[in-house]
Amino acid sequence: MRLATWNVNSLRSRLPRLLPWLAETHPDIVCLQETKTAAGAFPTDELRAAGYESAAHSEGRWNGVAILSRVGITDVTTGFDKEPGFPDPEARAISATCDGLRVWSVYVPNGRTPDSPHYAYKLSWLAALRDALTPALAAGPVVVCGDFNVAPTDADVWDPAAFAGATHVTVPEREALAQILAAGFTDVVPRPMKGPHPFTYWDYRAGMFHQNMGMRIDLVYASAGVTVESAYIDREARKGKAPSDHAPIVVDLS
Repeated sequence: MRLATWNVNSLRSRLPRLLPWLAETHPDIVCLQETKTAAGAFPTDELRAAGYESAAHSEGRWNGVAILSRVGITDVTTGFDKEPGFPDPEARAISATCDGLRVWSVYVPNGRTPDSPHYAYKLSWLAALRDALTPALAAGPVVVCGDFNVAPTDADVWDPAAFAGATHVTVPEREALAQILAAGFTDVVPRPMKGPHPFTYWDYRAGMFHQNMGMRIDLVYASAGVTVESAYIDREARKGKAPSDHAPIVVDLS
């Protein structure tokens, strides 16, 4: 089974890139984040023509998550129990069962700045996600993937000094991430296609991508019972005309 996760930063804008990528890469399951589509505007028909059933959790021009599958998709759940909101719950999590595997696609709140109410929201959201995953782990194999907006270690950013005082690298964020791992997951670190670091995100600012000034904030967490054969970051998908600022991660499972 081949699984992929990709923050597409607007599905409608990225559809001309996504469809050929699906045909070339042949993932069985795809988790998407930041789809930014209204419920009625999700490209269900185009994806079905490409061979994929889809389930989406959308709210218009912000956020949005989805799961695509060509191996079946059942028991779809949007959000999770006791999910915090800002002030109301947002379209940040969706889960489904695909060929016996429980799959979660998540888009964790950004946090903005450590002194922002959005940062407290981010920490509470991560804690609630951990609690929601506990019963899922007891039920069978689980993969949680998406844009976590946290770099797990200093090795996951191009220059730790450049992030001093910023979100994504603070101790509370990393501890919240570590608590999710400790619940029963393994961090699937993909191999980079180029360079020594498995970065998945590069700011649009000139030179950031080409100088590999990036971060690893897109993550794949696999539970016991999920065997990972290989994983890589498709850096080529970050190139070219009108790319997302994230690259997809592709994971082969047995």
